[in-house]
Amino acid sequence: MTKVNKNLLEGSSIKFVGTATSGTDHIDLEYLRKKEIAFASAPGCNSQAVAEYIFSAIIHIAYKNKIKLSGKSIGIIGVGNIGSKINKIARKFGIKTIKNDPPLKRKLGNGTFKSLKDALSADIITFHVPLNMGGIDNTYHLLNKKNLNLLKPGSILLNASRGPVIDNIALKNHLLEKDNLYTVLDVWENEPAIDLELLNLVNIGTPHIAGYSFEGKVKGTVMIYKSLCDFLDVPPFWTPTIPAVENRFTESQLNFETLEDIYNLIHYIYPIDEDSSQLKKSVKMPRLKAAEYFDLLRKNYKMRRESNSFNFNFSIF
Repeated sequence: MTKVNKNLLEGSSIKFVGTATSGTDHIDLEYLRKKEIAFASAPGCNSQAVAEYIFSAIIHIAYKNKIKLSGKSIGIIGVGNIGSKINKIARKFGIKTIKNDPPLKRKLGNGTFKSLKDALSADIITFHVPLNMGGIDNTYHLLNKKNLNLLKPGSILLNASRGPVIDNIALKNHLLEKDNLYTVLDVWENEPAIDLELLNLVNIGTPHIAGYSFEGKVKGTVMIYKSLCDFLDVPPFWTPTIPAVENRFTESQLNFETLEDIYNLIHYIYPIDEDSSQLKKSVKMPRLKAAEYFDLLRKNYKMRRESNSFNFNFSIF
């Protein structure tokens, strides 16, 4: 939420800036280069958390609406740290993946990447791109009034990248007119003053917390800590301690024979509907109070653990 730019840093003695996030659109990188201020981010630190968020949402919607996932397709728009994890998890569910990533396609010359139009034709569409305001790889309003109609009725639309990747007004109008999509939004335009009408329309709406796992925060902290040590030319000496998680499931309960089995386990690990219910309380609040509430939910977010911290043999994630 903090914009790190000339207005913040001009006249200061700052020599190093670190963000324990993968996204950097809140950082004026050109200004830092100009002022010779060292910079470090934490790409990939929360990729597992976001991937688990996405599939928690998909499983929740599939179970509640009796949607069979095997044989379905998922359009993964952006196949970096997060998108590549989603690609692997989807295959475990028998979901066909349609990958769209123009920069990666140019870099690798890989014919397996498809067009945006192809990805939007999938049964599930999920966005994992940076926010690029213009240029050959523009992602601002990548999903908009013109191409929203490419989404087939009954498809699941998810965005856990950046809010302006989807034209929120166009999406709201689409849902008001047709209401034929299952929609999951963790990111919004104009955060924290989000569109409360749109929030009321989506199936799952959360306050930009998809990557807010305990493990993701620790990984990001470690990455920035090591970068700072490199900058200061001092050896790192701190190693975090990751506490164990209580597990109430027995091995006999982990058979995954039905969607209900998978739903019960994933809901135990991360009950995404609870986060959505909390945010949706703001629908009837005045706009200013709702924006403050959005911020408070992020700042006071509970400790959420990733699946690999649970001490059972869990092979889905």
